[in-house]
Amino acid sequence: MSDGKRPIIANVDRLNQLMDRDGYDALVLRSGKNFTYLAGLSYPGTLGRHLDFPDSPRGVLVVWPRRGEPVMVLNPTAAPLAERDSWLSRIEIYGSYAESPFAKAAGILKEMGAADGKIGFEKTYISAADWEEIPKLLPRAALSDCTAMMDEVRWIKTPGEVTLIREAADILDEAYLEAFASLRPGETEREVHSRIVAGCIRRGAQWAHGMLNPLRNTVIYGGEGDFPFERGDIIRNDYVSYYLGYPGHQSRVAVLGPPSGEQKRIYKIVLDIYRAVIVRCRPGAKSSDLYAYASERFRDKGYKQRLNIVGHSVGAWWHQQEPHMVPGCHTPLESGMVVALEPHADFWHIQDMLLITEDEPELLTARIPTDEMLVAG
Repeated sequence: MSDGKRPIIANVDRLNQLMDRDGYDALVLRSGKNFTYLAGLSYPGTLGRHLDFPDSPRGVLVVWPRRGEPVMVLNPTAAPLAERDSWLSRIEIYGSYAESPFAKAAGILKEMGAADGKIGFEKTYISAADWEEIPKLLPRAALSDCTAMMDEVRWIKTPGEVTLIREAADILDEAYLEAFASLRPGETEREVHSRIVAGCIRRGAQWAHGMLNPLRNTVIYGGEGDFPFERGDIIRNDYVSYYLGYPGHQSRVAVLGPPSGEQKRIYKIVLDIYRAVIVRCRPGAKSSDLYAYASERFRDKGYKQRLNIVGHSVGAWWHQQEPHMVPGCHTPLESGMVVALEPHADFWHIQDMLLITEDEPELLTARIPTDEMLVAG
C-alpha cells in the first residue's frame, strides 16, 4: 500500500488460512459483500447498485492472489473514489459497457502467474453469460465457487470491524431516539420513516434503509405510506444504517404513549424468550439449534406460526450474512462472530447485535435498553 492509505481491517490472516486450506492460488470477487470487505471501499448510489447486479455493464472486481499485491478492476467512473478511499493501491481500468472486467482480470492473473492454478469466483454473483466466458479466458485454470469460503472468512470479525459496527449502531440508535421522541398521533409512516433515515444520514451514515409500521397495518415490508399512527400503537421497526460499509442493525418495540397492561404482558413474554436465546449464544451452539429452541419457547406460549429467522451474521455491505439461524443452517457459532439476534413473533420485534466471545456474548447495541418498551411521543 502507498503512503496515506488506512490500514486493512479485513481478516486477511483468516483469508490466507482458508485459501491455503482450499488450495486457492487467487480469487476474483465481484459481490458488494466481498468487494467492500477486501477493498475497504463502499460505493454509494448508482455506483453501489452495480455491485449487486450480476448483469451490470459497469461491474467492479477485486483480484486477490494468495501471494502478491491485490488489484481492483474498475470502470473509469468508479476509479476516482477508489483512488481516494480504498486501502488497496493498484487499479486497472477497463472500458465500461464495451469491455469485460473478467477479460481484464484474466490478463492480471496471467501477469501474476496464477492463470494455471485454482481460482475462486462467486458463482452466486456471476451471470450465466460471464460463467461461460471465464473458462475461455482462463482455459488452463481450475475454476471453483468460493462463495461459501468467503462467507466463512467474513464471519469472524477483527477489532476494526467491531468498532465500525458499534459506531453504525450508535448512529441508528440516536436516530431512533430523535424520531420517536417527536412522534405524534396522526403522523404517517412516511413522515416518521423519513426522519429516521435523515437522522442516520445526518449523523454520518452513507445510507440507511428499513421498515416502520404500526401493528394495525398488517402489510409489513410493503413500504412506508400514508398510514397514520394512533395513540396506543405498537410500532415495529427494522432498520439498517451503514457507516464506512458496515451496518448498525437493531430494532426496538416502541409504543406511542403509555403501554397498556396487556402490551406489557406480551412484551415480557417476548423479552424473556429473547434473553433466554442470548444466554445460549456461545461458541459451539448450532444456528439450527438456536432456531429450534426459540421456536419451542414461542409455541409453549401459544404462538403457532412458523418463525422466519432467529438471527444472522452481519458484515460489510449487506447486513444479512451467513450463518443464518434457521432450520437448515447447522453452522456452529464461533468466538469473533457478530450476530444480529431477533427471535420474534408478529410485530413484537426486539433485535440486538452481539459479539460472540469465549464467555457470555457482548452486547454491541446497548444505547437503548430493552428492559421495557421504548415509549414514543
